[in-house]
Amino acid sequence: MSKQLKPVSVERLYQVLLAPIVSEKATMIAEKNEQVLFRVVPTATKPEVKAAVELLFKVEVESVQMLKQKGKVKRFGRSMGRRSDVKKAFVSLKPGQEINFAAEAK
Repeated sequence: MSKQLKPVSVERLYQVLLAPIVSEKATMIAEKNEQVLFRVVPTATKPEVKAAVELLFKVEVESVQMLKQKGKVKRFGRSMGRRSDVKKAFVSLKPGQEINFAAEAK
């Protein structure tokens, strides 16, 4: 029982990835598991993220894991507020593949 995948437009793929996550934890994961973290739109699917990373960075993706992080409730002065929910994608690259964000920015 294989699922029938709908073709995804190139415009949609350019909108799926919002930003790479660059933090201490993301760097540790990148070194240990050879994964790259991205913030993605809340409606993104694994096949869309895989296609978007392959299109934008010209690398081969082995697998994608997704995570929904619920926003925290925080105080803003007297009133209570809530941070927005975030969807993250952990992208595993095939051996020998690498994304260097420092080189991409130049």
